[in-house]
Amino acid sequence: MNAMVAIATVELRRFLRDKSNIFFVFIFPLMLILLLGSQFGAGSGQPRVTIAGPNSGLAQALSAELESSGVDVTASGPEAARADLSRGRTNVGVFLDDADSDAYDSGRAAELDVVMASQSSAQAVMQQVRTAVQAVGLERSQLAALTGAGVPEEQARPALDQAAAQVAMPTVEIVDTGDVVQEFRGLGKFDLGASQQLLLFVFLSSLTGAATLIQARRFGVVGRVMSAPVSSGQIVAGQALGRFAIAFVQGGFIMVGTALLFGVDWGNLWLSALVLVLFCAVSAAAAMMVGSVMDNDTAAAGVGVGGGLVLAGLGGCMVPPEFFPDTLAAISFATPHRWAYAALATIQRHDGSLGDVLPELGVLAGMAAALLVLGAWLLRRSLSRAL
Repeated sequence: MNAMVAIATVELRRFLRDKSNIFFVFIFPLMLILLLGSQFGAGSGQPRVTIAGPNSGLAQALSAELESSGVDVTASGPEAARADLSRGRTNVGVFLDDADSDAYDSGRAAELDVVMASQSSAQAVMQQVRTAVQAVGLERSQLAALTGAGVPEEQARPALDQAAAQVAMPTVEIVDTGDVVQEFRGLGKFDLGASQQLLLFVFLSSLTGAATLIQARRFGVVGRVMSAPVSSGQIVAGQALGRFAIAFVQGGFIMVGTALLFGVDWGNLWLSALVLVLFCAVSAAAAMMVGSVMDNDTAAAGVGVGGGLVLAGLGGCMVPPEFFPDTLAAISFATPHRWAYAALATIQRHDGSLGDVLPELGVLAGMAAALLVLGAWLLRRSLSRAL
């Protein structure tokens, strides 16, 4: 056990000595999660409207009406609104001035300047703006009619609110019963991307670490260590323990960082951490197996990156496996990513318990044990080859 810990400690020191790992292991994954979540995450298609002009009663009424229909409303100046429209940051811009506010307050018709962005989704948002303007105009006309008939405004407004509460307005609710839609219902903007990138980067970083075992064999470190009462299994286990520690720190950092920065819901945190532990064990064991088979550390790094990306794509870390055809979905279960993805999906989306993810955890544990045993056997064979 002491030999394994010593080997793992050396691996950690070598990892921390390379300052570039700080960016690629800790910063880059969070940047990618932010980018993917902003562009493709759930809720990224939320309609956005910018209201430019004075903070008047008209602006407040429009904002309240739009927000009640699920529109993200932002208040800004005219120049900032035009910049947001040109860069696609908002779908529709509503430009108000003092004359519009005065006309609204006096119950007269106001001519609003509305600019639509060039995105295809802006057409639907424009219709929501039209509906909101009509609703605000109707309410103001009703209030003007009551006050014109001699009803004081302090009595007319509560009367309109009471009448609106007594009338049941017709509503339309669209429910999509498709399996895929139901599967992703309730996911946050960054939830899916965070779980996918967690598995991608943990496995990828671990596989690139196979080069350290090749270097240890090439420089004779493994041979000298085995001259002591240390078995090949202990060497592989020590190397794997070092890579496991690095992978778990990276995975834990991604989980905590996305939860704090992006509000990612990992469900039962202890169960998600258990999935991460077993997936890190599989990743570290796979790295040691590659390091035992190959003799060139540069080639091993290339194989680690290429193989890691292929397995991640096949396991659902790039495109959710719910979109896979049946044949590809069945093949994807040959990867550890698919089992870890399924376990995290159960925990995140369905509040799964330990019993719900026990099959996935069992498969991951079996994969880790099999790869570690195979890596130890391959390392013993590799020592008879000249490097």
